[in-house]
Amino acid sequence: MEKSCVSQNPLVELEEQKKNDELISSLPRVELWDGYYLHQYQGFWCPSPFIRPMISFQRHFQAQNEDIILSTYPKSGAIWLKALIFTIVNRSRHTLEQSPLHTNFAHQLIPFFETAIYMNNRTPDLEDLPKPRIFATHAPYSSLPHSIIDSNCRIVYLCRNPLDQFISEWQFLLGIQGNKGKQRSMDEALEMACSGVQSYGPIWEHVLGYWKVSNEQPNKILFLKYEDLKEDTDFYVKKLADFLGYPFSKEEEKEGVIEEISKFCSFDNMKNLEASKTADRHPIGYTTKMFFRKGKLGDWKDYLTPSMAERLEKLMEEKFDGSGLNFKTS
Repeated sequence: MEKSCVSQNPLVELEEQKKNDELISSLPRVELWDGYYLHQYQGFWCPSPFIRPMISFQRHFQAQNEDIILSTYPKSGAIWLKALIFTIVNRSRHTLEQSPLHTNFAHQLIPFFETAIYMNNRTPDLEDLPKPRIFATHAPYSSLPHSIIDSNCRIVYLCRNPLDQFISEWQFLLGIQGNKGKQRSMDEALEMACSGVQSYGPIWEHVLGYWKVSNEQPNKILFLKYEDLKEDTDFYVKKLADFLGYPFSKEEEKEGVIEEISKFCSFDNMKNLEASKTADRHPIGYTTKMFFRKGKLGDWKDYLTPSMAERLEKLMEEKFDGSGLNFKTS
């Protein structure tokens, strides 16, 4: 999806790189329980491999009013949301039988700014991509580029109850950790999470940032919960289509198009598509297979002790108190 780099004065590039080096060297850094590092940047913990592309994304991305931005907290259902949005928006171009999702992983069709688009190119040319351009990010709302905030582009945010999110992330990082031969405990991971030290964390600040703006600007941000999407997928597929400006016609509804999209983009179907079975290894050590584990609600019960769960639940009650936001945990 990335195109050739926009021409830039070499001296300007060198000066920008120097400033970035100075900025990054000044940032607090911690080693996460899995052996990777996080930099504290603009109030959140950014994974060290992605700090440079995050800065480039903020400084150079120019949003267009037709753009669609997917934002998620890590391990909250990004692949599912990408599949749904790609299919909804492109349903007039591709039948489900011919969907690019059969041969392309969702992260390839809708790339993340900080882990793909700006990873190896500070100024990629994105102007001529097919409309609407659809992108993804894990960045907190307060760290989005001004062009996104000030434009009329739409943002869809998806989060997950913190207990299941913690287990999903722990299991995911454990898979990468296994490749490095490290062994760390869940207790250590939980301790760091409760201190807000997680990728793109603290989770409560990330979630509340989008929650607040979605209430103030409902036409700008559609705030979704993984649990609600799981409970009534058809309802939210229709809601997504309406929000994005691609509503289903009465004829489509009668023909069961909404239900077909829900089924096609379901966890079980996505997991069994050829594109999801590839064992290709990505730069930081994960494979596409690692993104599909269980996808069920209440999975935390199989891993967290009662005292661990109680600690997380009390912390979230405290952090979300007064916001009107709550989560189903089973």
